Amino acid sequence: MKFKKYLVLLAMGFALVGCNRVQPIKEVVNAPVAFNIPSASVKQAILESGIDRGWIMTETIPGLIRGELFVRSHRAIVDISYSDKSYSINYVDSENLMESDGKIHRNYNRWINNLDVDIRKKLAILAAASQ
Repeated sequence: MKFKKYLVLLAMGFALVGCNRVQPIKEVVNAPVAFNIPSASVKQAILESGIDRGWIMTETIPGLIRGELFVRSHRAIVDISYSDKSYSINYVDSENLMESDGKIHRNYNRWINNLDVDIRKKLAILAAASQ
């Protein structure tokens, strides 16, 4: 009887771990550009960072870049607005990422976090090179 009890508890534990696959959608809002660099350099940092991570980056209008990422059967689309003072990464659409009620598969948040970290690194490199 004790074995069945532990088996049920173990199954419930696995079920709870599986529920953690969705998280609130991560958006980067007005991340400051800490360096005194022109918006063209911010654009360059965003484009290079996205391309290096496998995103398809397209400037739709000045100051706005659309990024699309295809991973196996998954697709994520974001809009990245930027200026010489800040940039933002905003969710637009996705496929096969369980998006619902402001939540999405945790891989999306990981992709956005990686993109954000890479943009910050590129901005630092561009700022150091311009001095």
